[in-house]
Amino acid sequence: MIKNNRNFAGNRSWFPLFFIVILIFLAGCGSPDLDPAAETASPEQVATAVERVASVPATWTPLPVVMEEEPEATDPAPPTSTAVPTSTFVPATETSEVTPTDTPEPTATDLPPTDTPEPAATNPPATAASQPASTSEPQPTSLPAATDPPPTSEPAAAEETAPQAEPILGVNLLNNPSFEEGHYNQDGIPELQLPVKWRLTWEEGPTGLGDAAWDVYVRPEVRVLSTAFLPPEEHALYIYNGQYTVKAFKGNGAVNFQLLTDITLEPGTYVIEAKMFPDIVEKWENRQKYYSQDPSAAEIRFIVGDGGTVWMPQNYGQINVQNYTFTIDQTKTIPIGIGLKGKYAIANNGWFIDDLSVRRIE
Repeated sequence: MIKNNRNFAGNRSWFPLFFIVILIFLAGCGSPDLDPAAETASPEQVATAVERVASVPATWTPLPVVMEEEPEATDPAPPTSTAVPTSTFVPATETSEVTPTDTPEPTATDLPPTDTPEPAATNPPATAASQPASTSEPQPTSLPAATDPPPTSEPAAAEETAPQAEPILGVNLLNNPSFEEGHYNQDGIPELQLPVKWRLTWEEGPTGLGDAAWDVYVRPEVRVLSTAFLPPEEHALYIYNGQYTVKAFKGNGAVNFQLLTDITLEPGTYVIEAKMFPDIVEKWENRQKYYSQDPSAAEIRFIVGDGGTVWMPQNYGQINVQNYTFTIDQTKTIPIGIGLKGKYAIANNGWFIDDLSVRRIE
């Protein structure tokens, strides 16, 4: 019906004509067909009027013209009892199925960030031949090259960390090296108690450090001490082999002396080694030792025949182990030993010496 009414009202050009026809029809009631002067109408007149009325469509009066004038585009959708909620029109699962394919996670983590070099972005514009290389994806073969260490690094590390072979040393060739064979008073001087087969030489005169009365070397004192003359807690500090040690010292005086023995050596290469405890005390306070702060206050050198080493510093208040390697080109008997120097007239220039050795490298 709505469709028919629209078709009926769609051609609005005949509406005025339609109303004129109606008016003419109403006016026609006074035509000769219906005589107004007649009190009653004849059956023929009535039939004629009925036929005219019947020729007019019965549906012309209820046409809602105003309803058809409203635009279709603004008509709201008629409500229905089965309206579907709008929240279900776009399911959440529909979009989640599409987005994973846009940014695949496996390909994003396969290559490390270092595979795309950043400096390429700051380089000058590349030529046509070089541009594809700078923008292309890294080749699979480049990954091992980026992570593998340089081929030359392993041999270099092995060379640096390779342990040096220990030299094979022969027996100790020194006479009475640990001073276990007794002692004597050199030149009959009680203050020079030396181990058997060893001797002492010393310097006397200016130290070269100044003109004060104490700037001179004086003769040291020497004792051969056994464990019986040392507290038990000092045995490990001063005795390194056997039961005896040599103590050479001087209080308030500078010293420069040599502890020597004679030895016959055949051609070859040798190592001389000395162990000692430098007791270089600058002062005493409340029965407490204060070692010198000058690293050159006490020094040592090795003596081999007419040669040897230069003066070398020592670490005070602890055991020092020092050695020197030398070569003999022909069989000879030579003096060999150590020289010790304390150049300041401080509270004590002292050393505990034990377990000297000379061994040939086999």
